[in-house]
Amino acid sequence: MKEVRIGLIGLGRLGYEHAENIAKRVPKAKLQAICDVDQQRLEETAQELGVEYTFSDYEEMCRCSELDAICIVSPSALHTEHIRIAMENGKHVFCEKPLDTTVAKCKEAEAVVAAYPERIFMLGFMRRYDRSYRLAKEKIDRGDIGRIVMIRAYTQDPISTIESTLKFAPHSGGQFLDMCVHDIDLCNWFTGGQKPKNLWAIGGCFAYPEYREWNDGDNVSCLLQYEDETMAFLFAGRAAAHGCNVETEIIGTKGTLRIGAVGTDSMLEVLSDHGVCRECYPDFMYRWHEAYIAEMEEFVNCILDNRQPEVTVFDGTMASETAYRCKESFETKKMLPFRD
Repeated sequence: MKEVRIGLIGLGRLGYEHAENIAKRVPKAKLQAICDVDQQRLEETAQELGVEYTFSDYEEMCRCSELDAICIVSPSALHTEHIRIAMENGKHVFCEKPLDTTVAKCKEAEAVVAAYPERIFMLGFMRRYDRSYRLAKEKIDRGDIGRIVMIRAYTQDPISTIESTLKFAPHSGGQFLDMCVHDIDLCNWFTGGQKPKNLWAIGGCFAYPEYREWNDGDNVSCLLQYEDETMAFLFAGRAAAHGCNVETEIIGTKGTLRIGAVGTDSMLEVLSDHGVCRECYPDFMYRWHEAYIAEMEEFVNCILDNRQPEVTVFDGTMASETAYRCKESFETKKMLPFRD
């Protein structure tokens, strides 16, 4: 196999990002087919990216013999079913996070993937493929900062996207699953795949009371304690005035690693009557653009090399299970063990 022929489902904002990357930026990959229920969007994207096959029926696309792999960027509640259909039809699978919207469905996905060990499965935790985070992981594994004491992680979405965020809220699974899941996965990764032992989640609706309808918040936080006593503090905000902001700090017994502060896509400084300013990333797409490309390159290379990626289906279950336990803590206002 000289190139991997990929079919993609879901042409929303992130789906289009993956489609464009596969078509233009990922070596040895070919965007062979796309699938979406919006026929106009489907046709326009196919023409723009030079895609040969278009489908409105996902199962029909998965049966196409001209495809080697499927990229799933469909609604989260459909992920397990879409993984199953793709693998039953002999396709390798890349699936966006979260693995699914319930822990039970995540367990179903584990069983599906286990039934096809010859197929490559990869979950879209793209932060693991960001250069800064990979360098941090190397330093942690090398012992440069000693034993991890505390991980602090902030993820803030910009207020400019709040309208679309509110529309998605009823189907998001809540802020811990929708936003914190990336930071939860990083904490699990940095700590060597440990499980949390105890957790406590708090938060509220500080600007958008609509979230109360879904037992959710617009700003939430949680404190995790891992099996070896390592601590993690996570904060997620849905409406930051300054733009997209992601920060991570790993404090060890011999040193500290810090990734962040306020993100910017250039070194440009603006000097005006407001002072000296640097513009922030407008949203997560800009911040993680290179990571999205890198993770898709890894998926393609895993297929070509016939090896499984570092990110597994079990990582998806662990992150989702932790996120839902945080949601339960948030709703009950209690500190909880990871499992009763």
